[in-house]
Amino acid sequence: MSEATDRPVDDDAWAEACAEDLAAEKARRRAQYGQQPGSAADELRKLIDAVADKVSSLQSPLLGMAAQGTVQQVIRQAKSAVEPVIERNPDLFDHLAAAGNELLAAYRSAVEGQEGRWTRGTEGAGGTSGTGKTAADDPSDPRDEGTGGSEHIDLD
Repeated sequence: MSEATDRPVDDDAWAEACAEDLAAEKARRRAQYGQQPGSAADELRKLIDAVADKVSSLQSPLLGMAAQGTVQQVIRQAKSAVEPVIERNPDLFDHLAAAGNELLAAYRSAVEGQEGRWTRGTEGAGGTSGTGKTAADDPSDPRDEGTGGSEHIDLD
């Protein structure tokens, strides 16, 4: 028997090595870039706590003790209403965040497409497209918003 076959085989050695490498890379990134944001549910909890702390710290002489107590009660009720939803559906907020990002990307795409249509054919200065004509001379141009004449409106 060879020496290599005398040692016990660790079936999870590769998985353990990958996990160690991943943990080391995460630690390196935390050291370089700081703590990464948590899940969307954790971030919502942090937001609620931050808002509650800020509202609690606002001490106004106009608000009496009863009003301060009412504000504190509303904050506690809001936190108690939101916390069970976060606990039951932590992935919901991640999905909502991802959906929001997709909607933002779709909006950006639509805006860029519209901007492209607005600026198409206006490479030269003054809106000329190399032909000497401006976009306003083209009757099929979508930017044409009417006759272009002025009209006096009497405001008296």
